[in-house]
Amino acid sequence: MSEEQDKPQDEYTPPAVWVWDSENGGRFSAINRPIAGATHAQELPRGDNPLQLYSLATPNGVKVTVLLEELLDLGHSGAEYDAYTINIGKGEQFGSGFVEINPNSKIPALLDLSTAHPTRVFESGAIMVYLAEKFGALLPTEPSARAECLSWVFWQMGSAPYLGGGFGHFYAYAPYKMRYPIDRFSMEVKRQLDVLNRTLAEREYLCGDEYTIADIANYAWYGQLVINTLYSAQEFLEVASYTHVVRWATQLQAREAVERGRRVNRPWGPEETQVVERHSAADFK
Repeated sequence: MSEEQDKPQDEYTPPAVWVWDSENGGRFSAINRPIAGATHAQELPRGDNPLQLYSLATPNGVKVTVLLEELLDLGHSGAEYDAYTINIGKGEQFGSGFVEINPNSKIPALLDLSTAHPTRVFESGAIMVYLAEKFGALLPTEPSARAECLSWVFWQMGSAPYLGGGFGHFYAYAPYKMRYPIDRFSMEVKRQLDVLNRTLAEREYLCGDEYTIADIANYAWYGQLVINTLYSAQEFLEVASYTHVVRWATQLQAREAVERGRRVNRPWGPEETQVVERHSAADFK
């Protein structure tokens, strides 16, 4: 163990009652707060398509845009959608219009205008199941296969907070590096990658021979971790060693719908990768 690793960190003694310190939030200190609700009045735009999506091209946002693009490729015209970018760095998720759709103020949020009364859906996993059931696609109907698919969807929902809010925050976003949380969450993320790697060693897709919403949900986090630049942690986590995850992620990313979905609500990166608003297929040209 190196001398640097041997150095003890300053210990923190929690007070009897926690008090919010807005200066101690790292990269997101300007927008994180311990209360819910809107901070300002801001109506949301609305387009002409049946589905209205308010999101950002983070992993949770990518899940939904990839699914919508896959549904369109399957010929489901009712999956046409307008996608508007919610800039979470500027606190737009706390606008009154967004909070009406998602009281938890997290992207993505969906409004379905094709129902008798507009239907709001929030939480990325709930949106994926809602859309898959609505269009009868990418979610098996046979009970055992359906259970396997939903198990992997909710595995991702339960596991990704260790990757994003845990590892990603302390490795990439915290105001300074802290060995204990980085070690703790690195160990858990590598264990999760091993779970996926062992499964994908025996299957083409997570549920077997069929591509499903389980693949889309997990690709958005773990696929992008091993073949893209999520948290710039590829070397640190030795992601190349998870060869079956890399094979699967590379296979998925080659799909046209995945390539398109990754670009929607993306206001960063090279201009040709950005589709800040999406209203039709023409926006990708």
